[in-house]
Amino acid sequence: MKTKLSRRSALRTITGATATAIAAASLSHRLSAAETAGGAKLKGRVNHSVCKWCYGGISLDDLCQAGKEMGLVAIDLLNPNEFATVKKHGLVCSMVSNPSVDGLGGIDRAFNRVEHHDKLVTAYEQRIKETAEAGFERLICFSGNRAGLDDEKGLENCAIGLKRILPFAEKHKVTICMELLNSKRSHKDYQCDYSKWGIELCKRLGSERFKLLYDIFHMQIMEGDVCDTIKENHQYFDHYHTGGVPGRAEIDETQELYYPRIIQAIVDTGFKGYLAQEFVPRRRDKLASLKQGVQICDV
Repeated sequence: MKTKLSRRSALRTITGATATAIAAASLSHRLSAAETAGGAKLKGRVNHSVCKWCYGGISLDDLCQAGKEMGLVAIDLLNPNEFATVKKHGLVCSMVSNPSVDGLGGIDRAFNRVEHHDKLVTAYEQRIKETAEAGFERLICFSGNRAGLDDEKGLENCAIGLKRILPFAEKHKVTICMELLNSKRSHKDYQCDYSKWGIELCKRLGSERFKLLYDIFHMQIMEGDVCDTIKENHQYFDHYHTGGVPGRAEIDETQELYYPRIIQAIVDTGFKGYLAQEFVPRRRDKLASLKQGVQICDV
């Protein structure tokens, strides 16, 4: 007995099969690129780094060894007790982690509250000294959450606190970098959530030792317009992080940003600092994803 197949059913079957084939080909292409990425010679126009926290289950020692083989020159967001490991592998810490004292100094509670300043100043002076003694140049900081504080007052308070540590940072040649984070999805209520706010803080401080960490993932979520923002304001950006949108996964065609164009915009500004991969790999072979990310950004 013949089965009647409607035009709509036939199209649905063909479309489904085509989509499956495309998805399979795309996955095969991505995995092949990841497997071969480590063998290609890098162009040398980008100082590649990676954030350690994204690679849980991989020791810092192993991450350094694998990273160096794929062309990394640095590891991001380390504490002083980890400095010896990166140095052993001939790498640097491209962004030193913030100090923490009595729950202060992290994303939620930092420089936008004057009552935090005394403890933060003491902790940051110690961390600045540790950073300089290790021969590293950048140290992260945060604004803190609004918690009812308006943006103008937050700017004023951050400027008051940071002015207390900047002379020490200038003396030791360490740049304090406040990270731009999204408050829409990842860090609800964080105050330094738009580049405009962070740039205004840079202008008020007026120091070459205070800049912004422009996180591409976070700023795509908050404001988009990534390439032109970088082109027009690059003098305020001293460090960059990657991440796939949505979800901070791999930075390939599975997400909405085209990273080769973004990195080219950064290179075109004459940027000589570090670009750190800060996506969280979804694949089983995390280091293969990292290799692919490095290749994608090697413009």
